Amino acid sequence: MNRRKMLKNTMLGAVAASTGLAYANLESGLIAPKSLSGEIDVDPVDPNYFIPNRFKGKTMIVTGCARGMGMTAVRRAAKEGANIVGVDWLEKEGKAVIDGIVNDGGSAKFVHGDISTNETCREMVQKAVESYGKLDFAINNAGVMDAIHPSEPINYEKQKHLTFSRCHEATDEYWDVVMRVNATGMFKCLREELKQLVAQKQGGAIVNVGSVAGLRGFSGTPSYVASKHAVNGLTKNAAIDYAEYGIRVNSVNMANTSTSMVERAYKLMMAKSKANKDNPGSGISSIKTQSLLQFTDSEHRDSTPEEQVAIMLFLLSKEASYITGANWATDGGFTTF
Repeated sequence: MNRRKMLKNTMLGAVAASTGLAYANLESGLIAPKSLSGEIDVDPVDPNYFIPNRFKGKTMIVTGCARGMGMTAVRRAAKEGANIVGVDWLEKEGKAVIDGIVNDGGSAKFVHGDISTNETCREMVQKAVESYGKLDFAINNAGVMDAIHPSEPINYEKQKHLTFSRCHEATDEYWDVVMRVNATGMFKCLREELKQLVAQKQGGAIVNVGSVAGLRGFSGTPSYVASKHAVNGLTKNAAIDYAEYGIRVNSVNMANTSTSMVERAYKLMMAKSKANKDNPGSGISSIKTQSLLQFTDSEHRDSTPEEQVAIMLFLLSKEASYITGANWATDGGFTTF
């Protein structure tokens, strides 16, 4: 029996025991318990769901607003009353998202730039204060998995020196870009945001976007793993240093989520695997992390951006007033194994 089937049987047994269902080794075919899919599948957050006026009059910075979770975050937060400052290095896409919010009656500004630069981080905070009078919240979401700019189409043969590889095969370019954006960029965002929040003396809350790669190790992604561990370390450090100012800092750490960045990573993984078919150890072992529920249901879905954003906004809200310094595993149970 392979590992996946063994885990599936083990966990189905545990579920059956806890729910009173009949259970036997599924390999034997002797006893077939009723389908558990209805018992364990959870409907995702409705993309149209929001809490009216939850952030009315509050100002929120969201980095990486052009796509995926960042785009979802600015759209929902604006519906909930927040004044938005969206930041992205994809100018056309980012501006289109922010313009869409304004056209729908929301309040939003766009900053085009790279969060690994001091200039962009200063500008986004300055834009928040000049436009809305203060800063209340931030979601530091911008990040990368490799050193290929997201605006560039995939061409593995030309870009392989920029993709994820094991340490002895990884290039300086791959390491430097991923660390510069994910770790240094996170630090620089936090520095400017915290500077403003401290000066205001009104508290505040920040959510940093990490990954299960920041809670565990993953084969073939040294820079990504190191950078996301840095995110969680910075989160805990900031929570300690700024608790006295009433500033809460937490992180969310997702497994596989349906975003364009993850989709592109799949394509790179497949291209890398094909190019290195004679040396399978040279590629990533599994970029698609399996959640706890996927072990019991092979058809189980990935998380959605809406599910991740729901937790981010909760952590910014008054309902999370006693939560700080937490590295939340928003991973469908993956890290419980």
